[in-house]
Amino acid sequence: MSGTHEDLDAFEGGLGDALRRTGEVFSVDGRPLVDGGVVRGRRELRRRRVAAVTGSVAALAVVGFGASYAAGAFGGGSGQGGAGAAAQPKAQETGPSTKSSPGKGPQLSAQQVIERLEGLLPAGKVSGRAGRGTADRFGPSAHLVFDDGEGKSAIGVSVGAIDPDGTEAEQQLECPDKTFVPYDSCRNETLANGSRLMVFRGYEYPDKRMDTKWWHAYLVTPDGYTVDASEWNAPAEKDAAISRDEPPLTVGQLKGLVTSDEWRPVMNALGKAAPEPVRQPSAQEQDGRAILGKLKSLLPVSVKVASERGDDGYAYVVVNDGKGASLVQINVQPGMSDVEGDLFGAGTEVLPDGTKVVTHQGPGEKGGAGVVMWTADTIRTDGLRVVVSAFNSGSQNAKATRQTPALTMQQLKLIATSGKWAGK
Repeated sequence: MSGTHEDLDAFEGGLGDALRRTGEVFSVDGRPLVDGGVVRGRRELRRRRVAAVTGSVAALAVVGFGASYAAGAFGGGSGQGGAGAAAQPKAQETGPSTKSSPGKGPQLSAQQVIERLEGLLPAGKVSGRAGRGTADRFGPSAHLVFDDGEGKSAIGVSVGAIDPDGTEAEQQLECPDKTFVPYDSCRNETLANGSRLMVFRGYEYPDKRMDTKWWHAYLVTPDGYTVDASEWNAPAEKDAAISRDEPPLTVGQLKGLVTSDEWRPVMNALGKAAPEPVRQPSAQEQDGRAILGKLKSLLPVSVKVASERGDDGYAYVVVNDGKGASLVQINVQPGMSDVEGDLFGAGTEVLPDGTKVVTHQGPGEKGGAGVVMWTADTIRTDGLRVVVSAFNSGSQNAKATRQTPALTMQQLKLIATSGKWAGK
């Protein structure tokens, strides 16, 4: 992206706000759909704050480690101080920033934040320094290109504020589901001071079309601050040739980076994040366990469940009928009447009770070779939308394991139109 630092900030800020409002919205053939695979991995997507459109699926990258990684910017922590910064380091910015609700501590310039990151790195050459100070409305961050003699690596860090007891903190700290996100290792731990840490070793591209490795550490302190660090085995997050076998910092060094006391003055300069409001679920909303139980009860007896998981509004199973693994996922969304006209147009089947049904068959959207996706999309007269999809693979990111999904289109329609979703 060309333009000034202010232009970049304005773009990232506006996009980030829009993405947060949109949530985990995807589309199938242009039709919005909450992709539960991404619900399972909300953390990374929020940090990257960028929209990527691949085929007919528009992935609004908002929340984290989702089934579809978004191309674009390295971002920082979540909450008030969350920062997104360009993946390809640009000229260093140390000028004045727009202030927003600073904390009690003295403000730090972008240069000072960058110096803290640089001071925590082992011996090596540093270039491409860029960042933002604590008074910047998008929060403090620093990123640079580091070379320890084994090859260049992009490294970035940001500091933010978050409700440590809220759901966002829990989601950011949770390791992703390997059904949707391939990775080499991920671990969680609670430190002696009560801080919680997640360290992840995975890949920039879930379909591994390039072997760019992405290692990430995310810390939440008991008093509600985050330190979010990432490193790659390339001089840029995306679209850069791999320059080394692995990122330069070991898991231990990455942990030491985010847990360093050097970030405390940066935290002190930030205001605290407000506690997350308690959301009252609607009568139609169902938790993941309930959805998973109903989905399993509606599966044909010819399939056996190999793995399963449920989340709010979503569940999936990987089934096998003896012909190979097949992913089946379902989204249950109340209150969708306002988008009914966009979702159910020409070709819609209307059942006697007024339920509208459309079906789609097409290629998978997450990069798996030969993967196809079959979908039955329904909406009831009260606005309850139920969408069921099946794939000819146990994961959208892996190559096809069979010719067609384990469930037929008719079976998908029967599941989606079942009275169980309306409590019958």
